[in-house]
Amino acid sequence: MNVVLPTRMTVDEFLTWAVRQEQGRFELFDGRVIMQQPQNWGHAELCVRIYNALAAAIQRSGAPFYAAPVGMTVRITKKSAFEPDALVAPLPKPARMDLEIPNPVLVVEVLSPSTKKRDRTDKLAGYFKVPTIAHYLLVDPETSQIVWHRRAAGGATQPPVVVREGSLALDPPGIELAVAEIFPPA
Repeated sequence: MNVVLPTRMTVDEFLTWAVRQEQGRFELFDGRVIMQQPQNWGHAELCVRIYNALAAAIQRSGAPFYAAPVGMTVRITKKSAFEPDALVAPLPKPARMDLEIPNPVLVVEVLSPSTKKRDRTDKLAGYFKVPTIAHYLLVDPETSQIVWHRRAAGGATQPPVVVREGSLALDPPGIELAVAEIFPPA
């Protein structure tokens, strides 16, 4: 099936258009629709592992937050919206038919050859335009490391931290995420 991508649109127009598509995953950047590449098994499995680790960390902490898997939209600007591989946002959960999460505190992208440049540049800048986002995790399956970008007090971003072992203390939401839950020892 061929999908004809619209030339320019707002996030509201994009969401209306996207739900009418029979197949495919899409994001919007600067008003242009970007078709997402199909995920390979390793990428999909890692996304599930991340979601499960986030959900378990929230449950352990008792924090009033929830984890969401790939598929939810985060509005960046009037003409940009991304679909992270996982996210965490405060309760209450959105309504069943909602397409976007308006207030994530943490977003995760798993690097892949086709998206890693955008994940490290456009998405890094974009996600930190959302005032509620405190943490952006880039998970690299090739190196088994997490690059942790975070917002400092006052809104500026801090230098990234590369984490290969141990855990990340993510506040908000007040959880601890163990690297071994994402990259189990072989």
